[in-house]
Amino acid sequence: QGSKLEIPLWLAKGLHDSKRRLVSVELPKVYREAWRTVFSADANVVDLHKMGPYYYGFGSQLLNFSNPENPEIAQTILQTFISRFRRIMDSSQNAYNEDTSALVARMDELERALFRAGQKGLNDFQCWEKGQASQITASSLVQNYGKRKFTDMDG
Repeated sequence: QGSKLEIPLWLAKGLHDSKRRLVSVELPKVYREAWRTVFSADANVVDLHKMGPYYYGFGSQLLNFSNPENPEIAQTILQTFISRFRRIMDSSQNAYNEDTSALVARMDELERALFRAGQKGLNDFQCWEKGQASQITASSLVQNYGKRKFTDMDG
C-alpha cells in the first residue's frame, strides 16, 4: 500500500475495475493541468511523439478511469487534434517531393497515419493527372451483380 510503480495500461485497467479498485491511477504529466495549458495556448508547438507516440489513443484510454479531470482531458485531446489537423493535412498536400522527416518526427502515430494518407492521395492524384494511373476498372461487386439472374431478385 502506498507504493508507486509503472504498469502497462491493460494491467491497470484490470486492477482498477469498478468492483475492487485495487489500484489508483496517476495521470501521466502530459495529461495534467500544466500541459493542458500549454496545449490550449498553441498545440502546434508540442512534440507529441516525444511526449508519447500514442498521445490520442492513450489519452482516450485514460478516460476509462474515474478521474475528476476527465472532461478537461477529453476536451484538451479533442482541441489538440482539431488545431493540429489542418496543418497536418496542408503539409501533406503541399510537401510534394520534399523532405518531411522533421515535420513528421513531431507527430503522434495517428497524425503520422493521416499525413501518409494525405501524401498518398496527393501522389495518386499527381499520377492520374500525368496519365500514369492504371486503367480504371469496375469493382468485382459490380461485375458479379451484372451476372446475377433476375430470378434471384424476384424472391
